[in-house]
Amino acid sequence: MHEVVDLKVKYFGTPVVLVGTRNEDGTPNISPMSSAWWLGDSCMLGLGDNAQTGPNILREGECVLNLASADLVDAVDRLALTTAKSPIPEYRLAQNCRFERDKFGVAGLTEQAGELVKAPRVKECPIQLECELLASHRFGGPDMQATAYQVRVLRAHIEEKLIIPGTHYIDPLKWDPLIMKFCEFFGGGENVYPSRLAEGWKMPHQLERASA
Repeated sequence: MHEVVDLKVKYFGTPVVLVGTRNEDGTPNISPMSSAWWLGDSCMLGLGDNAQTGPNILREGECVLNLASADLVDAVDRLALTTAKSPIPEYRLAQNCRFERDKFGVAGLTEQAGELVKAPRVKECPIQLECELLASHRFGGPDMQATAYQVRVLRAHIEEKLIIPGTHYIDPLKWDPLIMKFCEFFGGGENVYPSRLAEGWKMPHQLERASA
């Protein structure tokens, strides 16, 4: 029997992307997000307006989508409650979010130059997609301060071991993406790491674990 539920979170399971951009002062920014989908050479990104990444994409007209593998979960989690936005929005302060410009340093990741865009790649990410902005669209209702960004992939950088020899295809048996499912990290179908994001959002299962 199905039950009608007013779902508060709808992250059913999407890949984690570290979006590389440039801040207004030229410093690199990487931000984890999991609201992305691809069709052909285009990708749609859903980003909150109170973060730094959206304004960076609009100003620079470009970004790099660095797809994280499951073994990078600890680095991604270190970025979860950081922001390059100042001042920090009240709702993010309530989540214990802190201001941080050195995102690469915090995550322990390595900046790698783009070839067609100025936005940074993440060396440790086995899939890196250099993109240009095509369009932006306001998203959601009046209480949903978010924008959908349509970008086009200009160049894909793929770790050699993921490519099926002699083809331009990624071997799905070798690619283990980091998945965000209801604010928790999954890889290979397993919950792979405690999530600061789930704690920040005060997810019910997190509260149950804490009281157990």
